[in-house]
Amino acid sequence: NVKNGAAMVVDGTTGQILAMVGSKDYHESQFGSFNVTTALRQPGSSIKVATYATAFKQGFSPGTTILDSPVSFQDGTARYTPINYDGRFHGPVSIRTALGSSYNIPAVKMLATVGLENMIQTAKDLGITTFNDPGRFGLSLTLGGGEVKMIDMMAAYGTLSQLGKRFDATPILKVTDSDGNILEQYQSKPVQALEPEIAFLITDILSDNKARTPAFGHASQLNIPGYTVAVKTGTSDNKIDN
Repeated sequence: NVKNGAAMVVDGTTGQILAMVGSKDYHESQFGSFNVTTALRQPGSSIKVATYATAFKQGFSPGTTILDSPVSFQDGTARYTPINYDGRFHGPVSIRTALGSSYNIPAVKMLATVGLENMIQTAKDLGITTFNDPGRFGLSLTLGGGEVKMIDMMAAYGTLSQLGKRFDATPILKVTDSDGNILEQYQSKPVQALEPEIAFLITDILSDNKARTPAFGHASQLNIPGYTVAVKTGTSDNKIDN
């Protein structure tokens, strides 16, 4: 029941945008002239990488065990009780399996452990520009409870792919005037936004088919035979944003 969609392809080694499709059809009246790649959308579980990168900064490892069991947190006057995508509990799981299989409860427990402000800072370092009002957010942030832009997520995942070096996405290579004089030209200015070893660990987990098998199966569409591909899904509540 998908009504609209967007896609981006970015060269991770430069940040240069190779393709950007903002909506299904520019001329369609309902969705047309609206660029989803720069709009605010909930990222679902794809933002979990910021939580686990923060955990690795604090000394946790892919082998650290988290208990995937019922939990409830005080949230103002109410209680926040996260649930997994499959509605089940999986007992003791490693961070590798928890992230690879995208279990929600371990991610929320981990965010409660590492601290919301620390996770937000990691997200900003990775290139997320929309987490500017921390008071709006709670532990559901690790499950996509805060809006992001796809173009920022491209910077974040590009950073992971380049061992922590962030290249902000850019659509412009060169601007010249009518006489051929260069007014503006792209220059690569990477920022070391994350320790190389931490970026490597996240990418290694997202490339581990065995780690995602409990949730997605051994031969899912996320596994590309003959290639090493790091992949992360993200789905918001009620399957509105994916």
